[in-house]
Amino acid sequence: MTPSLPLLAAASLVAGVLTLPTPLSAGDLSAGDVVERVGASTASERHRVLAYWTPRRMAAATPLGLLDLPGSLRAIGGALARPGLLGALAGAPRAGARPEPEPARRRTAGREAITAGSQWTAGGVVGRTTGRVFLTLNGADFVCSASTVRSASKDVVITAGHCVKDGAGAWAENWTFVPGYHEGAKPYGSYTARRLFVAGPWARQADDDHDVAMVALNSDGGRHVADAVGAQEISFAPVRGAQTYGFGFPAEPPYDGERLYYCAGRPRPDPYGGTEDQGLGCKLTAGASGGPWLTGFDPRTGHGTITSVSSFKYLDDPNTMYGPTFGPSTRELFATAERA
Repeated sequence: MTPSLPLLAAASLVAGVLTLPTPLSAGDLSAGDVVERVGASTASERHRVLAYWTPRRMAAATPLGLLDLPGSLRAIGGALARPGLLGALAGAPRAGARPEPEPARRRTAGREAITAGSQWTAGGVVGRTTGRVFLTLNGADFVCSASTVRSASKDVVITAGHCVKDGAGAWAENWTFVPGYHEGAKPYGSYTARRLFVAGPWARQADDDHDVAMVALNSDGGRHVADAVGAQEISFAPVRGAQTYGFGFPAEPPYDGERLYYCAGRPRPDPYGGTEDQGLGCKLTAGASGGPWLTGFDPRTGHGTITSVSSFKYLDDPNTMYGPTFGPSTRELFATAERA
């Protein structure tokens, strides 16, 4: 199976330093099969993180890309075109990866409707609840997407696991959510991460089926994020084949990450047999990672139910965006973050 990249354009990848899988450190807390990291837990730390994200740093942050190998981080750029790089990447299978699918099954890929992605201009709740994430990972600044989730604490957002932790590698630092981001504007403020949560299978081996994260945010000026922008519902029951809208802030060409985009269609099971994920025909690029997939979505109100998040694309299938199937693991993640 060709390696997959979390929401990575097929011809975009910059070679980086390969890091080997590392055991959970003393700073990683574990409850059940949820692994967490403490974020900006003091007022001084919150101020430091907010001060870090100057307009220049935000503009220069790179859309996050992660090779489908535990702990191997790659920033997105144009270097994949270098001779020999693609072959080297394809020849490095992930530990525990499923067998290469039969050619007959591989040919079934890509038959769902493909949408290039349209700018979301209808407003409504989704224009506020979806935002950009700014983070630092292994010393480099990156961007992802995320969404608020209705919770008792009013502080929970959902994103992709690789937007919080580099598989078995490093945790993100300076993690900040900007809801309703638009062309550099932060109309609803910036919210730093108080605690970050990923599932054990993601933390240990970058299991694509568990590429989900929940983050408990600090308030901004004493205001909870859900009070400021609202929140989307979430379902932990597997939803298959329902009309779905995928949102995010793609930042690789032809997009620039400055506006909210979406695709719509009916997801189908991963035809390559590599994951239990669902694939949505969509040409959104890196930067949209972690953006919400909404079913039961009402375009008039911008409200729906989150049933997945944008996770990855296969190198040889750039027109399909994959997202994990929610279940008990995601429910546990949410419950833990809600209590944080």
